[in-house]
Amino acid sequence: MKSISRILKGNPTMTESTVYYVLVICCISHFLNDMIQSIIPSIYPILKDKFDFSFAQIGIITLVFQMTSSILQPFTGLSADRHPRPYALSVGMCFTLAGLLMLAFAENYLLILLAVSVVGFGSSMFHPTASRVAQLASGGKKSLAQSIFQVGGNGGSALGPLLAALIILPFGQHAISWFAIAALLAALIMVRLGAWYKARLQYAVKHPRKAEVLNTHISRRAKYGALLILILLVFSKYFYTSCITSYFTFYLIDKFGVSVQASQICLFVFLAAFAIGTLAGGVFGDRFGRKYVIWFSILGAAPFALAMPYVSLTWTIVFTFLSGLIIASAFSSIVVYATDLMPDKVGLIAGIFFGLMFGLGGIGSAFFGWLADKTSVEFIFKVSAFLPLLGIIAGLLPDTQKRS
Repeated sequence: MKSISRILKGNPTMTESTVYYVLVICCISHFLNDMIQSIIPSIYPILKDKFDFSFAQIGIITLVFQMTSSILQPFTGLSADRHPRPYALSVGMCFTLAGLLMLAFAENYLLILLAVSVVGFGSSMFHPTASRVAQLASGGKKSLAQSIFQVGGNGGSALGPLLAALIILPFGQHAISWFAIAALLAALIMVRLGAWYKARLQYAVKHPRKAEVLNTHISRRAKYGALLILILLVFSKYFYTSCITSYFTFYLIDKFGVSVQASQICLFVFLAAFAIGTLAGGVFGDRFGRKYVIWFSILGAAPFALAMPYVSLTWTIVFTFLSGLIIASAFSSIVVYATDLMPDKVGLIAGIFFGLMFGLGGIGSAFFGWLADKTSVEFIFKVSAFLPLLGIIAGLLPDTQKRS
């Protein structure tokens, strides 16, 4: 079989169209990466019972995990723009593997914090570079490419809690080490992805093109204003979703008396809706405009989020599914919208927004953990339900796409 480099040289138009097999590899890599990471919040009930942690301590674990990733991602993204390193993807997964094994055998709180920080560092190396590769393979369908990449992550995040319920909960903390197999598989797949990225960079050097100038009608001030709005929207989205991902299992156990395994399956329903909504958001973003998808996505989740704390178990699951389905469609459009504003800084922008995603999720988890200790788990779901209403400010975003 011909190498990727030879195929590219023989078919230069390949780099001008959507390279779907590369997007599929990006999707699978993201699936495995985020599946591994999602087991961290999934094992909170085990850690809480084994070590007698408070909700605040659980929140701090998430905070350390998310902040390690979020603080470093803009720097790794900037580095990816200036000095692309195709095989950094596999190196990052090796850090994730090391952190995973540490977490499986950690016997105190400090070791647990160290383990999740190493996993977070691996994530910081993966997301900006992989997002940049996805856009290189997009062939102009940026929202679709970002969504295919993102849906892998959301699918992995959805499957993680289900696997935790089947593998880790019955056998305990040490069973986390079984996920090392997935980490090794991901590292090997990312070698293949890095090879395509390296060949694409070599092709770009040998076939230079004039830089594409986009959105010259938008002033510099308006661009920074739009970025500020996007940051507020990411805050709204991920403060709300962090409450669900970190405390939904506790909410269902406390309010409805379901078992731990049943609560994990219900969390899987929310995360599966996230995966479906992400892919739909990419398709609609390219077709109808990213601004309008962002606007509908966050604000449209508000009615279901507001109603969810006051309904039965069945309707709680239904409304949680619908709110996850709708609100998930925003992130791909947010990232691509931001890179449309600054097309020469794709890695940096991806790093910033993936960093915000993890960082705000960690801060939100710690905040809601503290608030749950002071009040109740049910109370934090009533408070967080108002966050999607902030989506109304998406109407202030300028249009970045020329639509017929």
